[in-house]
Amino acid sequence: MLIVLSEDALVREDLEYLKNRPNFARLLSSAARIDTLRTIYPTVTYPVHVSVSTGCYPDRHGITTNELFIPGGVANPWHWFAQDVRIPTIFDAAHAAGLSTAAVFWPVTGNHPAIDYLVDEYWSQSPDDDLRDVFLRSGTTPEVYARAVEPNLSLLRGHERQHPDADRFVLAAACDILRAFRPDVLFIHPAQVDGFRHGYGLFNAQVDAALDEADRHLGMLYDTLEEIGEAGRANIVVMSDHGQIPIQRSIALNALFAERGWITVDDAGRVTDWQVYLHSAGLSAQVHVKDPALLPEVDALLRFWCEEGIYGVSRVFSRAEAADAERLAGDFDFVLETDGFTAFSEAWTRPLVRPIDTADWRYGHATHGALPDRGPQPTFAAAGPAFRAGAVIPRRPIVDTTATFARVLGIELPGIDGVPAGELLTGF
Repeated sequence: MLIVLSEDALVREDLEYLKNRPNFARLLSSAARIDTLRTIYPTVTYPVHVSVSTGCYPDRHGITTNELFIPGGVANPWHWFAQDVRIPTIFDAAHAAGLSTAAVFWPVTGNHPAIDYLVDEYWSQSPDDDLRDVFLRSGTTPEVYARAVEPNLSLLRGHERQHPDADRFVLAAACDILRAFRPDVLFIHPAQVDGFRHGYGLFNAQVDAALDEADRHLGMLYDTLEEIGEAGRANIVVMSDHGQIPIQRSIALNALFAERGWITVDDAGRVTDWQVYLHSAGLSAQVHVKDPALLPEVDALLRFWCEEGIYGVSRVFSRAEAADAERLAGDFDFVLETDGFTAFSEAWTRPLVRPIDTADWRYGHATHGALPDRGPQPTFAAAGPAFRAGAVIPRRPIVDTTATFARVLGIELPGIDGVPAGELLTGF
C-alpha cells in the first residue's frame, strides 16, 4: 500500500517545527528523506501535481497553470478534469497492473477512468449547485459517495475552499476510503498550509497553526491504518509541491496592453477582443500573442520592461527559451518572471500597481509561480517497508518522486522524465 499526502506549500524549514509534533516526529524518526525537491516551472499547484502524477514536465503533460486561459474571464474554471492531461498517469499504470487506486482532492483527476475511488478537487459552480451532484459529475461513484463523502459533508457544506474545514473533509473522506476499500494506491491533497501562507505570510503563528493541522492529518492516517490492520504494510509519503515568496504588490500589465489597443473592451469594461494578453501564474505570467506579426514588437516591449526594472519583470523567456530552460511549453509565446516582490495581475484596467489581495491566491501576502530555485523549497519524507530509514538525499527533481512511487508499487512507467531515487529504497 502506498499513501501519498501532498501538504500544499509545505517547505523544508517547516520540519524544524513539525519534528516536535507527535505524528511528524513518528514519521521523521524512521523516514527516508529528500531534503528539498526541485519542482517544475511555474511553481503552481495544478501543474506540479500533474508532474507528480505523470513523472513528466509541463511540455509533455500540457498543464501550465491552474486556471483555463479565457481572456477577460472572471473566476475562470480550473483544470479540474483528467481529460486535460495529455499523457498517462501513475493511476493508469497502477490500474493496468491490477492495483486498486484512490485519490482525494488530487488536482486534475476529475472523471479519471483509472481511479477506482475518487473524490475530485472540484467545487460548486453556483450557489444552487448541489454537493452530491458536484461530486458525482466529477467522478465519485455512488458507492464512494455513500461510504466516504456523504458521512463527512457536514465538514464541507458552507466551507468549500475554506480552511481548516475543507481539509478536514479531505482527510476524513480519505480515511473512510481506507476503511471501506483498502486501496493499494491513495493520493491526497490538503491545502491549509498554502492557504494560510497566502493569507498571512510565510512564517508566523497562523502558519504554525496550519502545520499543527498537517500533523493531525498525518495522525488521522496513522490511526486509520492501525484500525484496519494495515500499518505494517503501508508506505506513507509526506511531500509538497512548491514553496512561497512574500510579495508587496501586483502589477496589471494587461492594462498597458489595452492602452496600446491590444485588448479591446466594451462600454461595460468587458473584453471583446484581444491581440496580446497576459495570463497570470502568480509570480510568473504567460503572454499570448494572437497575431504572429506582432511578436517582434511584443518581444521588444517585454524586454524593455525587464531592463527598466519598474514593471515587476526580472526575466523574459521566449517560447523556445522557456522550453529549453525549464521544460515549460504551451500555447503562449512569452513567459515573464517576477522581480521577487511583485505578482502579475490579470486585470486589464488601471490602477497599474495594486496592493495585496488575499481573495485571490496569486496576490496574497505570499504566493508562488516563480522559478523553481527561488525561495523556500518543498520537501519529501517517506516511511514504510519500501523505504530505508535514515536515508537522505540533498535534492532531486520532483519528477523523480513518480518514478520512485512506481518502483515501490512494482509497476512500469516507461518513457517518463523522472528516475527512481534508489538510495531511498530497500532492495533497490
